[in-house]
Parts: sequence; structure tokens; C-alpha cells
Amino acid sequence: MNDEVRALFPGTRDQVYLDVAARGLVPETVRQAATEYLDACVLGTSDKDALRVRVEETRAALAALIGADADEVAITKNVSEGLNLFAASLPWLEGDNVVLCPELEHPNNIYLWYNLERLRGIEVRAIPPEGGRMPVAAMVEAMDERTRVVTFPSVSFAPGFITDVQALVAGARGVGALTLVDAAQSIGALRTDVRALGVDALTVATQKCLLALYGFGFLYVRRAVAEQLIPIHVARYGIYLGGAHETAYAEGELTYQPGARRFDLGNYNYLGATAAQAALALIAEIGMEHIEHHVRRLGERLASGLLELGLPVVGGEPGADLAHIVSVGESGGGRHYTADDPAMNELYGHLTEHGVRLSIRSGVLRFSIGVYNDDADVQRVIELARSV
Repeated sequence: MNDEVRALFPGTRDQVYLDVAARGLVPETVRQAATEYLDACVLGTSDKDALRVRVEETRAALAALIGADADEVAITKNVSEGLNLFAASLPWLEGDNVVLCPELEHPNNIYLWYNLERLRGIEVRAIPPEGGRMPVAAMVEAMDERTRVVTFPSVSFAPGFITDVQALVAGARGVGALTLVDAAQSIGALRTDVRALGVDALTVATQKCLLALYGFGFLYVRRAVAEQLIPIHVARYGIYLGGAHETAYAEGELTYQPGARRFDLGNYNYLGATAAQAALALIAEIGMEHIEHHVRRLGERLASGLLELGLPVVGGEPGADLAHIVSVGESGGGRHYTADDPAMNELYGHLTEHGVRLSIRSGVLRFSIGVYNDDADVQRVIELARSV
């Protein structure tokens, strides 16, 4: 990525920031947009009608990024809300099942299923991973005519491999099940076309690869699926009012908004929408093809360099399922902030002491690359690792 883009991210100046999988750096363009929004709030000059237009423009920008229609995108506050809104609105029957791989899921795509097991009597079919990768064949084998949902991350949050989405979609369709994707780690890093993938629902928040803030996100639901669902939670922006004012109410009438819009709730996070709009504009200007090529190239270089040092890179030699996340250590060998291997904890401490920002997740050191990183960042990490 060119120096002009990197210059938009002051967070790159005094550190090697390789933690977009936790939270991405925010560019100056987003800060400027957020400051203008806050200035209007302070001065009392903000216009709610204009802010709602901004929300719609942001919705349309995300839809364009993933190849969807705007009516197929709901506004949420985070991935967890999107997952729960979709899952809880399905017409579950006792004995239905959901298929997933908990060890490769963020906890927030685990809790809700066991909660539905308690509330609705569904069965949770937990499939173990295969060498840190999604067990696609085993998940397909676990599906049957009572499988209501198959859920998985498009890229696992640790160790970070790309999921074979189309294979899982094909398996789910074969038994009449729906697919729900946690896209927290892929949207903004990898090109995504929901039509080509064939997924039924997908959710993402804006604080990671979408380069914006906490508290704002999106839920995509394929139109044919959304139109069959009764949302578990409703509020004024999810109800169709025609041309009436947002506070209008007619007794006995309850018409949901078309498509996924029915999952919109009350007042939006307008600051989040403002930031997301600016970030999406920057992403569109750079182009997803360029972003994906850049972060995957750096990921391959980092993985290869660490392997040459003899470090235990998860998955070994870079393959087609390596994206922008490189993990080192034993997958599952530890907790959220520490690894079981003392050598990995020592390496983590050495890197952080020398200005490298990364995470430990599921026992592995997780390096995650953003659009703002460059070859010098990768080389710095390799040199520091060599010195341990």
C-alpha cells in the first residue's frame, strides 16, 4: 500500500500495529468526520433528518461492498447483536439442531446457541477443529433434516484461516438448513460477494477491518429468508410507516420493513454511522482487490519469515487459506491472554516491549495485518523474533 494511505493512520508512526483482528487503526478521515459530528452536537446544529439520510447512505455503502441490496442490510451495534437477532427470529422447533465448531468461534457465537438449547430445546452439534482449521467435511456429515442453522466464521479469530464457505453452504442447502456467518475478521480485508457465496445471513461490526468505531455494525439477511422471518425484537425503524412521521402509530397495524430492515430497532448510533460512512468511502477509494492483495501478501511474507526462524507457525507453510492473520504457537494451548508455552509468552513480551502491538488468542500469538501495514512492519517483527 502506498505511503499516502499509510499517512492517514497516525497510529503507525510509533509502533508496529498488527492487531486489526482485535481493533483496527482509525484513519484521519474518520476522525475528521467524527469531530464534525460532535461539533454539531456541541453547538446544537445537528439535523436528525440529515443523520437518518447518512445512515441510509452508510447502509448502501456496506451493501455495495458485499454485493447485496440495501434492503438486505440491517443496522446493528455489533456482531453479537446481529447473530442474536437472526437466530432468535427463526421458527425453532424442539429437536432442531445447529452445527458449529465452538473451538474456532468467538465466544459470542457460542453462548446464544446454548441459550436457545435451554429456551427452545434445540440440539447443539459441536464439531472439533482439524489442525486449527474448520472441519468442513465433518460439519457437513453432521447435518441432517433437522438442522436449522449451520454457523461459522468466514475467517476464524484464532488461528485465522479462511473458511471454505461455499462447501458449507452447499452442505447446508442439501439438507434445507440456513447458513449464518460471523464475518468480523473478513469484511474490509477480503473481497466478499454474498451472492457468489450463497450465504443466508452474515454479520460484521465496524471496529476491525472496516476501520471505524465500536458500537456500530451490519446484519445481512438474504431477502427471501428475511421476508419469512418475524423479528424477535421490534422498534419504530423496523416497522413500515409509509410516509408517516417516525412517531406515528395506528392501532392494529404491524407491517415490517422490507427485507432485513425489519431488524432495525430504535435510534441509530449516528456517531458510529458517521465514522463508518467515512471509513467505507476510504475502503472504496482504495479498492478491495488492492486491499486483499496487500494484506495477504504481507501475511504470506510474515508467515514464511517466522517459519524460517523455526517458530511454530500454525498451519505451516502459507496456503490458500491464509489471509491477513498469522498465528504462532499451539492452537488451543492457552487462554485469552496467555499461552501454555513459556517461549511464546517470552516472545510476546519481547515484541510488545519493542513496540509491536499484537494479541494472544486461544493460546497463540496472533499477528493481524491491516491496510496500513507495510513491508517494514513485517521485517521489524522478523528481526525482533530473531533476537529472542
